[in-house]
Amino acid sequence: MTPREWLARQRREVSGPLRLAAVYGIAEGGLIIAQAGLIAWLVQQVVIHERPLGDFLLAGLILIGVVGLRPLFASLRAGAGISAAARVRAVVRRRLIHHVESLGPAGLADISSGELSSQLTDQVDALEGYFARYVPQMTIAVIVPAAIVAAAYTQDWIAASFLLLSAPLIPLFMALVGMGAERLNRDQFLALGRLSGQFLDRVRGLTTLRLFGRTEDAAAGIVSGSDEYRQRSMRVLRVAFLSSAVLEFFASVAIAVVAIYIGFGLLGYIEYGPSTQLTLFSGLFILLLAPEFFQPLRTLAQHYHDRATALGAAELLNELEARPVGEEKFGTGTLRGGTKFGEEKFGTGTLQMTDLRLDRVGRGTILRVDSFRADAGARVLIEGPSGTGKTSLLLAIAGLLPVAEGTIERRFSDSRIGWLGSPPFLANTSIRANIRFGDPAADDSAILDAAHQAGVMEFTDRLDQGLDTIVGERGLSLSGGQAQRVALARALVSPAPMILLDEPTNALDATTESYVLKAINTLAAEGRVVVISSHDAALRGVADQRYRINDQQLEMIGNG
Repeated sequence: MTPREWLARQRREVSGPLRLAAVYGIAEGGLIIAQAGLIAWLVQQVVIHERPLGDFLLAGLILIGVVGLRPLFASLRAGAGISAAARVRAVVRRRLIHHVESLGPAGLADISSGELSSQLTDQVDALEGYFARYVPQMTIAVIVPAAIVAAAYTQDWIAASFLLLSAPLIPLFMALVGMGAERLNRDQFLALGRLSGQFLDRVRGLTTLRLFGRTEDAAAGIVSGSDEYRQRSMRVLRVAFLSSAVLEFFASVAIAVVAIYIGFGLLGYIEYGPSTQLTLFSGLFILLLAPEFFQPLRTLAQHYHDRATALGAAELLNELEARPVGEEKFGTGTLRGGTKFGEEKFGTGTLQMTDLRLDRVGRGTILRVDSFRADAGARVLIEGPSGTGKTSLLLAIAGLLPVAEGTIERRFSDSRIGWLGSPPFLANTSIRANIRFGDPAADDSAILDAAHQAGVMEFTDRLDQGLDTIVGERGLSLSGGQAQRVALARALVSPAPMILLDEPTNALDATTESYVLKAINTLAAEGRVVVISSHDAALRGVADQRYRINDQQLEMIGNG
């Protein structure tokens, strides 16, 4: 799908508001013609026929009404366009977020967080001008000038022909400028994405950079990236200003030609065609319409930059949306609501893998699984050196990594999955809220029970705000062991019938490790399937089934 096709797809979803915005703009154009006609007629009556102004009270009121309605319709047009743009942005952002969630960490491994956030924010926002202003103006720029030319032809076909012949110069130059502006905008968005990712990486690694004495180099890199973005922005602005200047020049020349023709015609210097029949009314009427004839085209040219910006953003957004999502080869399950911790036991359910093959980009095949089965209550340990595919297997089980061959069947009454990674993810919110991520429907007693079992209360009792203490970005206010306990409590409170643990005892003290081992037994006793990837010998004592990855093959090495 090309960027133009992608934009056309979004345009179809808001065709109603866009048509309404165009109708308001066309109505405003009709008022422009009426306003010019009324002004020319009043001047004709007062100057040529020398009638007193008191005779035109009704006409004056009508003129005031026409002038007052123009900004009203302009406001309605802008409102309809903004409404359509807001809807498009919301739909696109929601669809992209769902797609990003479907891709998972494996599908987004080659995109930095900064670039991804730039796409979901800046690039989606860049669509606003295209839908709010440019798309309605395309219709207005065709119909309103055509109506003005038709009105001018009723008075003098030569003057109207001057307008008609000069009109194609504007869209022609717009097209020439647009071909370069689209690429410049795409490059600008790429530069912004790189700068966002670079800045986010420097902020995340600020402690490491400080310890290694590289803060000045990091700052210099940010300055260099910012300067590159500034230069690209200036290139885009130069194109925009240049196009506006040239378009204004063409419009001014055309208006001047019409004015010269009408002036010489009224003075009697031109005796060709209808010029001898020009009157003050017809001449003034055409002169008043001439700038308005070019105004929709000039406005479209001003918004042509919005089109180039949207095309640049659409190309990148389309690339993100076109990233393939692997087909989930899982059994279906029925979602159920959250339950109080410990209230319900999980007595049924099976995880089964058959003839599985996992591939990773740039690495080829990393793991094969001929046969694997874990029933409710099983504690399964997957061992192997670092880099052999233990985490990839857990990601595949969770549905975050598409399988190249074979099937993974999750036969559970609830399709949700509990996860404890290393290091665990903690949001910049309270400890209580981080635990509640495991089950948003869990009440305070369930959270408190899980916190006790995971050993969270041991350190929160010493905090002034207890479980309501804010942990900071990525849980930086907590130690590694404390963060692991919070994540463990999140797994305990989860209603998921299957829990995946990735290196749950990595770099933990003996006390925290004991809480992890007890939690594994508790989860299994409730009838959940617990799958653990680790090379920690301490976990062998709690495992019912042990597997080892050897030469890209998952092999069973014993039962507990």
